[in-house]
Amino acid sequence: MEWKFFDTGRPLEYSSMTGRIRAKALEMGFLDCAVVPAGALEKERTCLNRWMDEGMHGTMEYMARNMDKRLDPRLLVEGARTLVIVLHNYYSPEQSADPEAPIISRYARGKDYHQVIKNKLHELLRFIQTEITPCHGRAFTDSAPILERAWARRAGLGWIGKNSMLIHPRYGSYFFIGELIIDAEIPPEPMTEIPDRCGTCTRCIEACPTRAIISPRIVDARRCISYQTIELRGDQDPALTPLFRNRLFGCDICQEVCPWNRKATPHHEPAFHPLPGLLQLTRTDWDTMSEEQFNDMFRESPLMRTGYQGIRRTLRNLKS
Repeated sequence: MEWKFFDTGRPLEYSSMTGRIRAKALEMGFLDCAVVPAGALEKERTCLNRWMDEGMHGTMEYMARNMDKRLDPRLLVEGARTLVIVLHNYYSPEQSADPEAPIISRYARGKDYHQVIKNKLHELLRFIQTEITPCHGRAFTDSAPILERAWARRAGLGWIGKNSMLIHPRYGSYFFIGELIIDAEIPPEPMTEIPDRCGTCTRCIEACPTRAIISPRIVDARRCISYQTIELRGDQDPALTPLFRNRLFGCDICQEVCPWNRKATPHHEPAFHPLPGLLQLTRTDWDTMSEEQFNDMFRESPLMRTGYQGIRRTLRNLKS
């Protein structure tokens, strides 16, 4: 029996089905990969229902739909028996040349991650189908009613930090989560969920300028800068906009102060490099940008989620 320790620190048995899948995922550039049987997330049901009942999802009405599927992927994908969970690094230390330029969250500086991750997952699925076992499956990344962080935690890929982010013990939290849900049974390697390693640290809670982290692991989305600048449709909360700290799209503050992100290293995915010219934009460039210029630069960017008018809305509030 041959074992090898990868950067994750977890042993990999080459002869196992899971080990071969994980080896392929790492070869493809994923940070980590784990396999977990499909089932229901019963422990998360109470917390999710309470969060929804208290209206912390704000205007994200889609969160109230497909609640049963959100808690049990077997209801989302017919015949689902296994989830293959992957993590993909997006960390980049680069900053704008103009210190006054509005700030774009690190994950959104390159091309839209959805298709990039899905393409890699489809390649991983083809490997499983041809080299591991015949199966059918679907690929997701932040694109379906799946509690991705909860599944990654169950798969042993980290713990949920006090800012509600999944934290990996070797990589921190600057990564995307993706999953394959397949109709074949793949025995997982023996592992236990990683216990909470945040300890007494409360840096993320203290650093959040809008006090969106109302208690450990409970985030009121309505107060979150990411929600206010991306998901919210309509007017932003005038009590919160003075606290945005020049954040135009998304927010990394709770991750920037997390000690575990000292472990973060730059990604190696060309598609996630900052778009050409993005970090050279000055504050004036943003203020005078036309809709045509915006669409031309950001046509393949996550910024299209809020669009030109959404960006203009936030720019106006950052100046007020």
